[in-house]
Amino acid sequence: MDIEFGLDTFGDITRDHNGELLTAAETIRNVVAQAELADNVGVDFFGVGEHHRAEFAVSAPEMVLAAIASRTERIRLGTAVTVLSSDDPVRVFERFATLDAVSSGRAEVVLGRGSFIESFPLFGFDLRDYEALFEEKLGLFVELLKEQPVTWSGTMRAALENANVFPKTANGLRTWVGVGGSAESVVRVARHGLGLMLAIIGGPAARFKPLVDLYHRSTSAFGTPEHPIAVHSPGHIAATDEEAWDAAYPGFESMNNTIGAERGWPPYSRARFQNDVGAAGAIYSGSPDRVAEKIADTVRTLGIGRFDLKYATGTLGHDQMMRSIELYGTEVIPRVRELLA
Repeated sequence: MDIEFGLDTFGDITRDHNGELLTAAETIRNVVAQAELADNVGVDFFGVGEHHRAEFAVSAPEMVLAAIASRTERIRLGTAVTVLSSDDPVRVFERFATLDAVSSGRAEVVLGRGSFIESFPLFGFDLRDYEALFEEKLGLFVELLKEQPVTWSGTMRAALENANVFPKTANGLRTWVGVGGSAESVVRVARHGLGLMLAIIGGPAARFKPLVDLYHRSTSAFGTPEHPIAVHSPGHIAATDEEAWDAAYPGFESMNNTIGAERGWPPYSRARFQNDVGAAGAIYSGSPDRVAEKIADTVRTLGIGRFDLKYATGTLGHDQMMRSIELYGTEVIPRVRELLA
């Protein structure tokens, strides 16, 4: 099977060896170093997410990706995700077409509605328009992907009349849509003929099989192109299971409790974490062999074409993430390929 392997980060603010939180600037520089290592160890894709809150350093991922492009040679570069609903489709296309130019054709974009909502009031959008904003702007973005003059009108931005957008890309802009688990979102992705990126952050991968089947049925019904499906899930790799779990747990606890306090989740526990790293959970953490076997099982179960490991969660340290990236590229990816051969 021809599988791509990626790494994703939201630029989580991490702690140093003394337990002190790094600055956003230090964190961003570390993200660039992490991407450089990913390129060196053979990872196929590196994604940087967009957020606008204190726990995450990256609010302008294209700027970080441009810096990464200057220090890497082959790895594909994109987002995880770009919040299209609170942005302008024309500007998003222009930024990624520019990234595609500086990276010699390595850019791609993952679009999403945004599971965090800070960008909506920040940029003057009404949350009551949450669905309408994304539907309309995604439709315009699909037109822009044709890289021809666009005539378009809607209710959420000014109309376009024979508008030509620059720069053009050399070979088109690979575009995915991030989906958290709704059937309606999957059908929308299929209707527009885009790639489906499933964010599996809870429960077994098998529960997403109906959505994979729905995507295939929908592309057939709409007569749109069918692209490889991707999965994005969190995890951490170390030499042994225990080392990986002990290192990863504080970050998962910190992030879950911070977000959970806003969303009404129960307190996170080590017991829940251990369940999530097992077969019934969505955390890909442990030794290289354990993580490889779990990824291979997900690929077989869902028939996906790409797996992206969200390697940064909470306050996990830079050195630990660097080791995780190294093991992912040098041990996990080759082992998954062997298991799937």
